[in-house]
Formats: sequence, structure tokens, C-alpha cells
Amino acid sequence: MGIFTIGTGPVSALAVAEAAADPTFHVELNQDALNLIGRGREIVEEAAASGQRVYGLNTLLGSGRDTAVEEKSLLAYQVQVIRYHNSGVGPYLDRAAARAVILARLVGFSRGGSGVRVGTAGFYAELLNRGVYPAIPREGSVGSSDLTQLAAVAAVALGEGEAFDASGMLVPGAKALADAGLQALQPAAGEALALVSANAYSVGAGALALVRLQHLARLADVALSLSLEAIARYDGGGNLSPFSPAIQRAKAVDGQRDSAAAVRRLLSGGWLEDVRREASVQDALSFRAAPQTHGAFRFLVAQLRSALEVELNGRGDNPLVDVESGTMVSGGNFQPMQLALSFESLRLGLAHVGISSERRIAKLYPPQRTIRARHLAAASSAPGATSALIQEELPGLLWYSAAGLLAELKFLAAPATLGAPTLSADIEDHSTLAPLALQQLEKSIDAAEKLLAIESLTASYLLLEAEAAQPLGNGTGLVAGRLADVLADRPSAPDLVERSRTVLREAVDQLFTETEEATP
Repeated sequence: MGIFTIGTGPVSALAVAEAAADPTFHVELNQDALNLIGRGREIVEEAAASGQRVYGLNTLLGSGRDTAVEEKSLLAYQVQVIRYHNSGVGPYLDRAAARAVILARLVGFSRGGSGVRVGTAGFYAELLNRGVYPAIPREGSVGSSDLTQLAAVAAVALGEGEAFDASGMLVPGAKALADAGLQALQPAAGEALALVSANAYSVGAGALALVRLQHLARLADVALSLSLEAIARYDGGGNLSPFSPAIQRAKAVDGQRDSAAAVRRLLSGGWLEDVRREASVQDALSFRAAPQTHGAFRFLVAQLRSALEVELNGRGDNPLVDVESGTMVSGGNFQPMQLALSFESLRLGLAHVGISSERRIAKLYPPQRTIRARHLAAASSAPGATSALIQEELPGLLWYSAAGLLAELKFLAAPATLGAPTLSADIEDHSTLAPLALQQLEKSIDAAEKLLAIESLTASYLLLEAEAAQPLGNGTGLVAGRLADVLADRPSAPDLVERSRTVLREAVDQLFTETEEATP
């Protein structure tokens, strides 16, 4: 069992993703965090006792911001706020994403800006530790706080709403709490808004997407390396000079240097390193400029991590409890524009990675026609050759699927953040649409992983078909060997791609973990 300890220091997006993905992780708040949360609550109670008007504490929300809530109605108002915002629609988040939402909000509590009670923060930790899985609708947020997703969590905390039991069945929130040995939370004044007013869906699910994007950055270099070896065998290409340290030193782009270095490592020990080998002076740009394309994508992934950690470690609450001044201040930190634009730019980056991948597949495809022609010539004299031919064509025909996936990536690259209408009597007249940008990015990630799997399959198929004496690189040889086992089973095309994605995840993790461990 892992332990995720939340203090007042910086929190890593990757650590959040790891703890969210593994339900055995135990989450705890250390004493520094508890002290800061407690001080924030004291400030809320002081403001309430003073009679000063504070948004959401003793006023209505949105266009009702200047309408006071009577003191005798404050506790009932908390429940009303949660019920009102629990209006999301669409499919429910999976367990990892639901845990990520709760965990991201709990980290937000620990920053001291929300003003919740220590017991309320502890209750959210127990939701995670005791396996409570709220049914959180995916849709409903416009990215000015993920109100509907967080209200679905808060509703379960109140003993309302719905959750999933251990068997995956929907049950009332009250039953989910009882099964976990928890009593329903009774929110205090100002807590309802603190529970729902944050971007914990965009941040939590974004952290999970970050892990997948890091895998894609590595997979892109693996697919490229396999294609370099394949094009070298069939078309005299595979020139490694664009990946040389000299070229990479000439332009200070960290992601580009990392991509080129990864390709060199994957091909090390293989025949492409032989200086006596004759190679084309220059390959097509989808090969030659791949470090630039893949490097730019790596840079965008790093930017996303930075944006996520700004949100995780910042205070996005409104009103903000400012512990330093002892006051509550209205503001707009709930508007995660930087994060939303990171989601946007990554979809565009993935489309460019996809363009290069599909073009490399296209360059590999003609040699397969040559291979098939050889089989056709022997078909009349080799019993059973026609049947074998049909099965051997399968990886090449996946090029059509690759073209379709590329079209999807280009479509998904269109802006998502510009479409929000104005809401609440034109008071909420701008939104980030960060959740929509994230959801489109999740689709792009899925399409790109399939496309890169097809490239890896196509190149590996050709390398295995050639049965060449020249050795593959240490990294590419491992990957091609793993994919050979999948190809040998001759599964259907959908199963072939899905199994290859699984194999590639394991192989890429192994290759890059070994590299990281070997780096001083």
C-alpha cells in the first residue's frame, strides 16, 4: 500500500496521478496542512461573525451576488447550493478519474485558501481511503470551476447523490457512506461553495492525461526508430545524421534533444550505426525533422505538467481565504486559462505527430506491395500460399485505418475554448471550457496511440518479413520481438491494434525506465 502525504509543500501532478490510479493508496494530511486548514477556517468564522458581506458565505451566487442570506438560513443554504449544482449529465467518470477529482480538491483544501473545517478535509481523505466511488457525470462544467463534477462528490458526502458499490452497481450515496462506515457530512457556513468551486476535475483528470501523454512522447520515438530501420532496408534510407549531437547542439530545444537522444539509444547496437553503410543523403522530412516535431510535443507535455502544478499548488478559491492578511477576498483564480490553453495546444501537437507518423507509414507501404508480389508469383505452385498472403497483408492494410485516425486528430485539433456562452445574467461572461478541451485531448490521445501502434506494427512486420542478417538496435529489437508474438497469433485487426497497444505500453515503460535508472 502506498501512502500519499499532503502537507503544505509542492505537490507533483504525477504523484496525484499515481495515487488516483491506485485505489490501495492511503491519503493523509500532515500536521502542517491541518494547521493551515484550521487557520483558514478561523478567518471564515471571523468574517461571518463580523457581519461583513462575503460572496457565497452570506450572499447568493452569480447574479445574486449582492443578495444577502439570512443568518438563520445559512446552514440550509449550504445544502441548497450543493443540490443546485449537482446537475451534471453524460457518462460517469471511471474510478481513477473520480479519485483524481477528490484528491485534487483535497490538495486544494491543504493550501489554506478554501476555509473548510479540518474535519471536512479529513472526511474527503476518508472518501478516498475507504473506497467511496461517487458517480460523477462527465459533462456540465464550462471551466470556471468544475461545479457540477464537484457537486456530485459533495452530494455523496451529504448522504445524497449516487455512488458505485464494490460490484460496480449504482447505489444511493447514503448507502455508499454507510458501507464505508462514514456518517454524512453536515456542511458549515461557507463550506458548500468551497466544496464545489474549484477546477479539480480539469486538474485531476488532467494529471491522468499527463501520464498518457508522457507515454505517447516515448512511443512516438519508438515508432520512428522502427520505421528508420525498416526504410533503411527497403529504400536505402535511415540516415541518422539528423539525430546526431552536432545537429541537436545547434538548436537549444530541450524536447528536441531528448527525442533525438532517445532514438539514438533505441537504435544503439544495431546496423544503422555502421558508418560503412550506404544511406540516402537525406530522408523525407517525416523522418529527418521528426526530432523537431516530437521535441515540440515533448515541450508541450512539459508545459502541461507545469500548468497542472500551478493549479495544484495554488489557491483557486473564490472567495479566497488569505491567511497572511486574515481576510476573505473575491477574485478570479478559479479561471484556469493557462491549463485550458495547454490542453488546446497539445491536441495541435498530437496532430503534427500524427501527420509525420502517417507519412512514414505511407513510405513503408510500397515495399509491402513488393513482398506481396513475390508471394503472388509463387501462389500457383505453393499450396496454401493464397491464404498466407491474405493474412500477411493485414499490417499493410492498417494504413487505411491510420489515415482515418489522422483525419480524426486533425479534426480534434480545432479550438475548444472559444465557444462558451455568457451565463448568469451576463455576470459570468467568460469561461475557459477547460473540461471540454481536456475531453477532446483524451480523444486525441486515444487516436494517436492507435496510430503510433499501427506504425510500430507496420515497421516491425517489414523487419520480421525481411529476415535480414543485420541486427536491430537494442531497443527496437526488443519491441519488434514483442510485436512478433502478437503478429504470430494473426488476430483480427481491432484485436491486433489493441494487443499491440498493451505490448507497446509495457515495452516502452521497460525501455525508458531502464534508461532513466542508468542515467547518473
